[in-house]
Amino acid sequence: MSRQLIECVPNISEGRDPDKIKKVTDAIEACEGVKLLDVDPGKATNRTVITFVGDPESVIEAAFVCIKTAAEIIDMSKHHGEHPRMGATDVCPLVPISGISMEETVAFARKLGKRVGETLHIPGYFYENAAQLPERKNLAHCRSGEYEGLEKLSKPEWKPDFGPAEFNEQVRKTGATAISARDFLVAYNINLNTTSTRRANAIAFDIREAGRIKREGNVLSGKPVKDKNGEPIRISGKLKCVKGIGWYIEEYGIAQISYNLTNISVTPVHLAFDETCKSAESRGIRVTGSELVGLIPLQSMLDTADYFLRKQNRSLGISEAEKIKIAVKSLGLDDLQPFDPRKRIIEYLIEDQNENRLVDMNLVAFAEETASESPAPGGGSISAYVGALGVSLGTMVANLSAHKRGWDERWEEFSEWAVKGMEHQKELLALVDRDTHAFNQIMAAYGLPKNSDAEKADRTAAIQAATKNAIRVPFRIMEVALMSLEVMKAMAGYGNPNSVTDAGVGALCARTAVMGAFMNVKINAGDLEDKNYVGEVLAKGRTIQNEAIALEKEVIEIVDSKI
Repeated sequence: MSRQLIECVPNISEGRDPDKIKKVTDAIEACEGVKLLDVDPGKATNRTVITFVGDPESVIEAAFVCIKTAAEIIDMSKHHGEHPRMGATDVCPLVPISGISMEETVAFARKLGKRVGETLHIPGYFYENAAQLPERKNLAHCRSGEYEGLEKLSKPEWKPDFGPAEFNEQVRKTGATAISARDFLVAYNINLNTTSTRRANAIAFDIREAGRIKREGNVLSGKPVKDKNGEPIRISGKLKCVKGIGWYIEEYGIAQISYNLTNISVTPVHLAFDETCKSAESRGIRVTGSELVGLIPLQSMLDTADYFLRKQNRSLGISEAEKIKIAVKSLGLDDLQPFDPRKRIIEYLIEDQNENRLVDMNLVAFAEETASESPAPGGGSISAYVGALGVSLGTMVANLSAHKRGWDERWEEFSEWAVKGMEHQKELLALVDRDTHAFNQIMAAYGLPKNSDAEKADRTAAIQAATKNAIRVPFRIMEVALMSLEVMKAMAGYGNPNSVTDAGVGALCARTAVMGAFMNVKINAGDLEDKNYVGEVLAKGRTIQNEAIALEKEVIEIVDSKI
């Protein structure tokens, strides 16, 4: 499972005083586990949009600190600006990015609101996906009357979802806050080989959910058709959750279609692009590329690559880096200027660039680090890496089989095996560093002070916890390496016959990974006081090892029968 990440985009009611804005962003950045991505102040609106991301617990802690700090330094009774607002922190949406569902994100939004109401005594409403009443899904409804209308808090129909139901002295200063869980919004522009805004708009109207006004005769200039109430009748566009308009970009000398994709789980980027290409072509216009405005989740880029790979009947079981290249080229994201995934993909942007990972080393450096006087990386990390190499061979055979001449109708079958192989490879590579981290945790636990009885007890507990983790990691290596053997068995049995020995070598590696990791499980189990846990782990470990040996033997027999 991928790391759980959510984005938070609080809008505070201050856009003119840089010192006040900095106090809020400094408070956010002081929170562990979050990364500040963007700060966008507006003088006319007197409002600043802040964007940060991190794991859920860290994000809601930072969001709470943001709301608290804004309430301390912003006096809503003196606030004026062009944008609708009702509080020092006017809105605070949470957005699921990866490894977390909308339902889980809603739970975190409500947890945040409950804490804001009970601890800060700031009233507010849950909106969009977090709404507890149907009419409150709409932010505009929750914010009706704005700050000046907050006397409504005491009315039964306007009772807040959290915080005091009165416009007391504190609330006169802080105002109210709206908290939500919403889908990720992608701002996305598509480039056309025309300078005509009118034609760009025609394509946008084909695609966007709101479509266009129905007209008599000419769809662009004819008289609007109206219903019995005198309202214009609209023709819906092709795609849901899409807003769009055409415009001319003087800087590039082209027309563009500017889209807001308000729910990329309903209409992903690649679908908006492909449907725009079809509509443009029907009007004699060509799409030359596209551009992202702001950031995009990694999964969106991977989904784009998979979409275009499927259209080409190509295997999806390739590396993440290769998929990113395919997505960039398929969408033409480098049409107007270079596209740097490290600066545009959220997960890449927040990676710890200072972390020294073993898997980032080249082959020589990894071998030399292993051979050095340092006790880590040790047998567990090497077992994980050998397992990753083994399943990489199995995946290679699957990909070669998917592209084998005369086997075109079987590409999807082999693609599925390649995807499984890549999933195992990814986890085994992650376990290379996790095993070393587990060893380092044990060393750190042994280094804890033991001067008093309390310190001795804490040290013993830390050693036992670290030891249990040092058992779990190699045990997981065993499990994943065993699962990977199924890929090698399938490829030896009916994959590309020219690569059958590669499947065999992969099986040898997988068996080695299982047996090597089991050695680590057994030696670490000797230091664990929880003997019931030890007994269960060793019994399961022996079963896994026996299954791996038997499976490897089957694969080698298949290979020997074919060479």
